Formats: sequence, C-alpha cells, structure tokens
Amino acid sequence: MRPVDATVSLPGSKSLTNRFLVLAALAQGPSRLRSPLRSRDTLLMASALRAMGVDIVEDEQDWLVVPHRLQGGVSVDCGLAGTVMRFLPPVAALADGTVAFDGDAGARVRPMGPLLQALRTLGVGVQDGGRGTLPFEVTGRPAVPGGTVTMDASASSQFVSALLLAGARYVRGVTVHHDGKPVPSEPHIAMTIEALRDRGVKVDDGEANTWRVHPGPISALDVVVEPDLSNAAAFLAAALVTAGRVTVSGWPMRTTQAGDGIRDILDAMGADVMLDAAGLTVRGGGAIEGIDVDLHDVGELTPVVAAVAALASSPSWLRGIAHLRGHETDRLAALATEINALGGDVTQTDDGLRIRPAPLHGGLFGTYHDHRMAMAGAVIGLAVDGLVIQDVDTTAKTLPQFTARWSALVEA
Repeated sequence: MRPVDATVSLPGSKSLTNRFLVLAALAQGPSRLRSPLRSRDTLLMASALRAMGVDIVEDEQDWLVVPHRLQGGVSVDCGLAGTVMRFLPPVAALADGTVAFDGDAGARVRPMGPLLQALRTLGVGVQDGGRGTLPFEVTGRPAVPGGTVTMDASASSQFVSALLLAGARYVRGVTVHHDGKPVPSEPHIAMTIEALRDRGVKVDDGEANTWRVHPGPISALDVVVEPDLSNAAAFLAAALVTAGRVTVSGWPMRTTQAGDGIRDILDAMGADVMLDAAGLTVRGGGAIEGIDVDLHDVGELTPVVAAVAALASSPSWLRGIAHLRGHETDRLAALATEINALGGDVTQTDDGLRIRPAPLHGGLFGTYHDHRMAMAGAVIGLAVDGLVIQDVDTTAKTLPQFTARWSALVEA
C-alpha cells in the first residue's frame, strides 16, 4: 500500500466520558460534559443512569447532567462495557430499591466477584447466585455505611475505580486495600483519582496498594472530554506500517490516559514521533522493529501493538498482560488464533505473547465482538492483501463511524 498522509480528529475518551457521567450523577448540582464520546459504551452508561433517575439531555455537542435521588426497581443493560458493569453497582448501592444488572453473553464471563464481595463488606445487599459474574442484583439504601475493604483487584483496575468513584457518597467514605498480584492498568486509577480531586473530593493514595476516599460532597462538573488516545493507536500505527505520516490533532500535553503510552511504543518500533501544538505526529519510513515491552499498565494497546509486531522484521515479546484473558474476549488467545490463521507465528506465554516474523496472507480476521480486535485487523490489512475483517461494526463500542474514518485515512 502507498504511504498514508493524513491528519485525524477523533472523538472523546470513553474512559473519561464514563467517569464524568458517574461523577455528574452523584454531584451536588447540574454538570456539563463538553464533547463527550457517543458510542455504545457511553450510551449504555447514560441509559443506565437515566433509568436510575438522572436527567441527561443533549445540548448541541454537550451533555447536561442533572442529578436526582437514585431510584431502584430498574434494570441495567451493561452490553460488553466493563465500565458500566463495574462502575455502576457501587452507584446502585445508593438507590432507593433494587437494580438488576445483565449484559451480552460475553459479559457474563467477565470477572465481577471481588467487587461484589467488596460491596457486601461495605454494607450493600448483592445477589449473584454465587457466580461472581453477571447477572446480579444490587439492593440500595439511602445511607451506605462504607468503610474499609480488602480485595484482589489483579483482574481489573476497574474494581478499584468503581469503589473510589462512589465512595465519597458513603457515610464513612471508603478505603480500598489491594491484596494480590499487581493491579493492571494503574493509569486508569490515576485517571479516577484526578477526576475526583478536580471535583473537590479528598483522596489519599500515598500508601502502596491502598486508596482512601473521604466522605463529602462532589462538586458539579464543567469539563471538556479529551480525545480517546487508545482509539488513536490504530491510526498512528498506520503511519509506521505504510511508511507514511499521521497526525492526531488535539493530543494533550499532559494526560492520565493510558493510551498516551503508544508514543513510546511506536518510537521503539522504528517510528519518528513528535508531540507539539498541532497534535501527535507519527512518521514511518524504515523497517518495523520488534519490541520487548511490558504492557501491564497499557493493556488496551495490546491488539494494535501485536498487529504491528506481526509485520515487524524481528521478534517481539509482549509481557504483563495475562489480565487480557478476561476482557471482551480472551484477547491473547484471539490474537494468536487470528494472526496465525493468516500465516503468522504467535505463541501465548503465561503473561503475554511472543511474535516472530512470518509472511502473512489474506483471509478472514475474526473479531469476537471485540472492538480492539477489529482495529488490530485493520492495521494488518494495510499491509496484507485480501484480509477481510469479520463484524467490523463492533468498533461502535468505543469509536462510531470507525470504518468511514479508516477509509478516509486510507484514501489519504
């Protein structure tokens, strides 16, 4: 394929949009979210909060959020959204009645047990039939006691963020101790803490594996949602794969988004990377180099990084990502299966993937209803003729109109 040469503008961050929606629903007064992401995950979050009594109305490009007393007697559709199934049970604990949670078939195998048990410890009624997964019910009460809880959050940092986001509204606040293997994707916890502090909530995080949210009010929000840097990864990778240039406009100079890590990763794989007022620019031109990298804190970048690594001239080792087996699909197994079906040489390890150079050919690339898998397939398709991505529309989970945006990139 000829080199791409494009400037790309991407919609807001899913991670930030859904955190802001939760905080706005628990805030003291009306909030405005400017340029939020409108995707399946964020629309599911908004719909769930509306069901619990929160007013969320569209005002041109913004969302206006007006909190009210949370109500029970409702059902929440989580889809495949980890932020919905994990952030909202601690919120539902404050509702006046029972809130039932369920989601897509794939969501029913995603781990929930540590969070549900933590809620029980904090004085919340939870019924899950002993499964530790969806479906389950949370019975709220006007005043959740809160307090201290110890749990194993090694399966997902979202367990920690979920309790921190609602903790200020509990009578004694909440103190979360993690006991287990290292928590994955810790930048997402930092994102949660920054969002809380910006709302006037006191958070202590000076002790390793311990987070304390003090009880108190949550101030209303008036925030601009940053572009989603994880969604940007595939577009930036296109520059390296095609020996072209891609600029993602609006890239923040400072951010808590884990997706910012793509800068150093692509640089290590042979790209020329520059961040300035115009945005983040990636240029390719030489050989794609393999990489030995620990992606524990930026696991959501793994599918795109694996796709680039499959096209590299030397081997790659992607480490620290065993937790990806519990995402929308088992991403390690899915990546190995689909890349190998194209002629690749990918081996699963205990905590990641080993990828060796091999000539790839066309074929069907399965996505497993996983938006990141579809984006990985799109990157490989830049260099491999005859590749067909199955169910590419699953990208609507976090990036609506992905196909139109990708087509515009390719045409550029």
